[in-house]
Parts: sequence; C-alpha cells; structure tokens
Amino acid sequence: MRPAQLLTVLEREFQAALHGQHTPVMLWGPPGVGKSQMVTLVAERHGMPVIDIRLSQMEPSDLRGIPFRVDERVDWAVPSMLPTAERHGNQGILFLDEITSVPPSVSAAAYQLILDRRLGAYEVPEGWAIFAAGNRQGDRGVTYTMPAPLANRFSHFEVDINLDDWVAWAYANDIDERLIAFLRFRPELLFEFDPAHNPVAFPSPRSWEFAHRTLHKFGDVPDLLTGCLQACVGPAAGIELSAFVENLDKLPDIDAIVRGEKVRVPKETDLQYAVAAALVGRAIRAKEASNAHEVFGNILEFAGSFPQREMGVMLVSDMYRAIGQDVFTVPQFSKWANIVADVMLYEG
Repeated sequence: MRPAQLLTVLEREFQAALHGQHTPVMLWGPPGVGKSQMVTLVAERHGMPVIDIRLSQMEPSDLRGIPFRVDERVDWAVPSMLPTAERHGNQGILFLDEITSVPPSVSAAAYQLILDRRLGAYEVPEGWAIFAAGNRQGDRGVTYTMPAPLANRFSHFEVDINLDDWVAWAYANDIDERLIAFLRFRPELLFEFDPAHNPVAFPSPRSWEFAHRTLHKFGDVPDLLTGCLQACVGPAAGIELSAFVENLDKLPDIDAIVRGEKVRVPKETDLQYAVAAALVGRAIRAKEASNAHEVFGNILEFAGSFPQREMGVMLVSDMYRAIGQDVFTVPQFSKWANIVADVMLYEG
C-alpha cells in the first residue's frame, strides 16, 4: 500500500484507540522505506508521544519486568519504558520496531501485550495505539519467521515505494530541489536494493535524505562531494546524482520565469526536470506572499510551454500537492488545462 494511504490507516487506527475499536497494525517492508517515520509523523500531527521499543535489543525480562518478593508472594516491577497515563498521558503510540528481528523467547512475551493490551499486572492505557514494523525475510536483515499466534494479533500492511508520495513529503520537508528533480528524472533510483548482493550503501527514501544533507554540507567541496554522495546512496547512484547537479549550471533563469518573462524551455530532459522542481519550490515559498497568485500564474504559463506536455502535468500536479487548491484560482490555470486536456483525459 502507498505511504499516503498507510498514513490514513495509521491515523484512523490511532483515533480508534479512544473508542475501543483499535486493531494493532504491522508494517512490513525493506529497510529505509520510512516505516518508523510514518508512525512518528502520525504522533507529531496530534502532538502525542511515541514510545519506541526496539524489541530486537530486548530480553524477555525486559518486557515482563523483574520479580521481587512482597511478604509471601512474588510481584513484578513494571518496566519504566512501557507507557502509563501518569507519566506519558492518556494518548500516544506504543511502537514495537524491528519486531521480525526478535527471537521466539521475546516474541512470546509480546503476545499478551499486543492482543490483550496487558502484561501481567501492567495494562496499556486505553487511548494508546499499538503499531509495529519489521523487515521481510527476503530483505537479508536479521529476521525470524513471525509465529502464527503473534501474526494473528495484527492487521498487516506492506509498504510500497511511491515516487509521488515521496516527492510530496520532500517538498513539505524542504528537501533539496535538485535531489527531487534528479529522482523525477531517474525514478527507478528512489529505491534500489538487491538482497542477493547485500550492499552497504544503497538508494532508499532514508538514504536520499542523507544525500540531501550531503549536498548542503559538501556542495562547495567538489573533490569530496561525489564520494560523500556515494557513501549515502551507493557508488552508481552517487556518481549519477553528482553529474546531474554539476550539469545544472546550464539551468535557465528561474527568477525570470517567476517574474513572467519569456524563457526558453531547455532541450535536455534532465534540465526540464530540474526547472520543474525549482518552480514547485518557488510556488511553495510564495504561498504566503502578497504576489502569490502572480507567481502561480507565471509558473502555470511556463508549464504550458514544455514540448512534452506530460512534463507540465507533472509540474502542476506536484504544485497542487504542495500548495493545494490555490493553484486552481488563477486565470492561467484554465489556459494551461486546455493545453493539456487531451493528455489529462488520456491519463484518466
């Protein structure tokens, strides 16, 4: 399932915990696709805490607690990492990460916690949702087959890789527009992982975020930039991104486009992607400005000038996802829509 759809699922399940309708959710997927980030995002939207428990680092006693004697009986000390209403509040997310890397002795201790929302004398507060995540066995991580009794305690979702969802996230999180343009140009590189070769560095949504940071830290050190990008996303992808960025000195004047001046569309496809990404970035930054509609209109005017109309459709689609329905309110939108009408109808 697409990340955007999974976020809706997690949102609904989080809210359902307040009404006793919550079903624990298990997210499956290869490393680096953003499973834990989606859980964190849901909590941040609601201003609620996340208790992130890495089960792969636990012993059974870490979950059950330590026994101690009280008079003639044995009681259990509840682990402080488990959420309580007194210390953590009435709402939140208990996130059991790396659950497929857990040996059977630990997963058995988690059965009752997940299904019955209790472990011995401890009870998960009513308003808390339970989410879990792990890699699949084919991903070459340290994984165990999830026992059927544990698997039957979850609803299961596999995280798909989707470029449009990643691009929407990237614009919302100020990811370098050059990187967004590169992955629009080379979409197959958003995630490229071959478990058979067990690479150390490889392209993934997580490692492209590392590459974004690298562009800003080493962009002014050409001798280091390529090697540092390779260290994040692997040898081949790092070289490609470095060459793509180096070629952007041929980019047309983005400021002139935003001002509404006539600017020729570059012939090179990679530069067209770069222009489109840069213009979406300008639209986002202009959203609260007094001349926002003028900027949107000038960008739409340019979007209609691409030789390949699909490029303009991509630009405006990304722009809509980033700034919302304001894009429909400028006069140039109708003109642009007429230019690409046959493309939109065909795609629909």
